[in-house]
Amino acid sequence: MRIKEGFELRDICGEHVVVAHGRGNIDFSKIISLNESAAYLWHKVQGQDFDAAMLARLLTEEYEVDEATALRDAEKTMQDWRGAGMAE
Repeated sequence: MRIKEGFELRDICGEHVVVAHGRGNIDFSKIISLNESAAYLWHKVQGQDFDAAMLARLLTEEYEVDEATALRDAEKTMQDWRGAGMAE
């Protein structure tokens, strides 16, 4: 999986918000906000291919979380990003 081109994570008033650039990515019907751990993952994998195992490893390195929980969270994050059209 990879974060699609045309999406950028910004800090707006203390919130992590994904901003779309380009005509094909613009959908003003929703705002995409990421929590702290999702924003951490976004920064770590932007511009490269990744999978759930990689995201889980990053989570266990940064946060006090066991591998099984990290993997579930990573899979959910990937599903959310794909569902929002931010990753493919």
